[in-house]
Amino acid sequence: MNILSGKGLFISLEGIDGSGKTSLKERLQLYLEKNCGLEVLGVREPGGNIISEKIRKLLLDAGNQGMTSRTEALLYAAARSQVVEEVIRPALMADKVVLADRYMDSTIAYQGYGRGLELNFLQQLNQLCTGGLKPDLTLLLDMDSQEALQRRKKDIPDRLEKEGLIFQEKVRDGYLQLAREEGERIKILDAGQEPERVLGEALCYLDKLLLKRL
Repeated sequence: MNILSGKGLFISLEGIDGSGKTSLKERLQLYLEKNCGLEVLGVREPGGNIISEKIRKLLLDAGNQGMTSRTEALLYAAARSQVVEEVIRPALMADKVVLADRYMDSTIAYQGYGRGLELNFLQQLNQLCTGGLKPDLTLLLDMDSQEALQRRKKDIPDRLEKEGLIFQEKVRDGYLQLAREEGERIKILDAGQEPERVLGEALCYLDKLLLKRL
């Protein structure tokens, strides 16, 4: 039975590269559809529609090493703006659950703490490109940066993954700072555990959120 009424549920997954966001998103979607009878829409950032996927190619192309940090932030914002208006907001209005692999916190962690751009500028940019739309729950998959690097060592690195370990450590620190500032929304998961334990922790937070909608 669908337990939502009039407004969907927005859940984002965040974490450094290699922390297991995509895998967890797939398992959460299966749980919500089969166990809760909910209609779930999975999206990724950058991406999620035709325009945003084209921007994704620009952002992640390892050949675009000359891209400035500010240009990078603006492109992420443009992709997010398009997917919010075309995909996420309509889905929420249709009483669906949206599971997003990355959202606005990535901008603060990567372009703010990682690249060193002014946080106030990025916060205003997030407000502009989302229209103030925040997730109901953000699951932060936290793990040691070196371990995350080992997990993806067989993958072909994209432009951001090529930034290396020190960059990923800065991003991780940024995420943890965000969790300290917004503890009600952002819940930390120990992503270094076995996948079943990570899923179990995520479901505890998810079930609490769902119970509030009963």
